[in-house]
Amino acid sequence: MSESSLELVLGDAHATEALGAALARNLPGGGHGSAVVYLHGELGAGKTTCVRSLLRTLGVVGLIRSPTYTLVETYTPGEITCVHVDLYRLQGAAEVDELGLRDYLGAAFLLLVEWPEKGGSALPPADMELTLTYFENSRRARLAAPTAQGRRWLDKLRHDTSLNLYVSNLT
Repeated sequence: MSESSLELVLGDAHATEALGAALARNLPGGGHGSAVVYLHGELGAGKTTCVRSLLRTLGVVGLIRSPTYTLVETYTPGEITCVHVDLYRLQGAAEVDELGLRDYLGAAFLLLVEWPEKGGSALPPADMELTLTYFENSRRARLAAPTAQGRRWLDKLRHDTSLNLYVSNLT
């Protein structure tokens, strides 16, 4: 495991929610900065569960919809604009451009993208990539930080004691 990645074993939905909450608590800029998160994983792997917990921790109240059919859901808890996108049904970068995601990118935003492989060059680069996979009777979460900001975020997550139960030494 490198300094720019972290692996966790998530035994149930509560563990996936704990990861989402930790991502929110350790958000770059304390919720006043900007970040892009790519969420990879098969259907049912826990991407939306993780995002819902992250949004709840940031202060979103009320219904948090999966953007599977609407494609884009926006939330404004406090000063940050959170944009949750699901690209599963799209056919490529041209369709992603039509979503107008660049209109959301500003001083305080969090862009959460499920199925980013469908977006290609139409998406801004990720600060954090979360991959959820099935692993025995649970899930494995791999966080990778391709940017300097993402590596700082990941370092904060490493020190978040709420995740200690889930840290894995798996290779």
